[in-house]
Amino acid sequence: MSCCALSVSLTGLALLLPPTTLAALADSWLHEDCPSLNYAALVTGTAPSQAALWAKSPGVLAGRPFFDAIFAQVNCQVSWFLPEGSKLVPVAKVAEVRGPAHCLLLGERVALNMLARCSGVASSAAAVVAAARGTGWAGHVAGTRKTTPGFRLVEKYGLLVGGAAPHRYDLGGLVMVKDNHVVAAGGVKKAVQGARRAANFALKVEVECSSLQEALEAAEAGADLILLDNFRPEELHPTAEVLKARFPSVGLEASGGITLGNLPQFCGPHIDVISMGMLTQAAPALDFSLKLFAEGTTPVPHARLS
Repeated sequence: MSCCALSVSLTGLALLLPPTTLAALADSWLHEDCPSLNYAALVTGTAPSQAALWAKSPGVLAGRPFFDAIFAQVNCQVSWFLPEGSKLVPVAKVAEVRGPAHCLLLGERVALNMLARCSGVASSAAAVVAAARGTGWAGHVAGTRKTTPGFRLVEKYGLLVGGAAPHRYDLGGLVMVKDNHVVAAGGVKKAVQGARRAANFALKVEVECSSLQEALEAAEAGADLILLDNFRPEELHPTAEVLKARFPSVGLEASGGITLGNLPQFCGPHIDVISMGMLTQAAPALDFSLKLFAEGTTPVPHARLS
């Protein structure tokens, strides 16, 4: 994919986020941070102010729509200097924010927290996707539902910016039959049959399996996807080969115990998806700061005293 095509596709990702959802999330985050009195507003006042957003650690920029929504809620405007998905080389000036001083500082911490987290997820996803492509594997790197409560949309969006698949967003996106469902239903076959009835024509059914026998039973019962969970690489690939030989249309997903370091061992010709909870659970936050500067002066990435 060319740089131009990548830029267009990443810009288009913002269209996935409904404005009303962005506004509601921004409002909830701001309310969490300031549910009552904002005493610091009496210190700053309402004077028109401007601040520069600085990236101080390397990674991938992600979260612009959420950042914009947060500052829109507090009557501030954002001007960006780098596009979504940019590779950050510190120290980089990413954007400027303008608005009343008390409003700009009300949105500061909420916006920085979101941007640091979203960019961290995108950075982790980009690193894993690059490692997978480096092996010649052409399947999908995907996230999971192991996300921060109340922050799932941001993290799923970060996965997309980083080049990974978000996987199902919630329980309604796919009928996933896991080990506990199998126990509750009384066996793999019964669980899959129940899932197929629930899914009807609109949803796919995926079944988590811990052995070749379970996987064959699930595929025979009508599963669309098989999740081979916690298989060692030396077990995974022979199992996948047998399954694909008998059920070539069934998608195979590998998950469990996969890290950036051992990822190449799980990439193989019969594996369609590799999902990793660490993309969201273990993603480090990137370091950003927002520094006010006087009109007509050159912004610097540290506090400037007069």
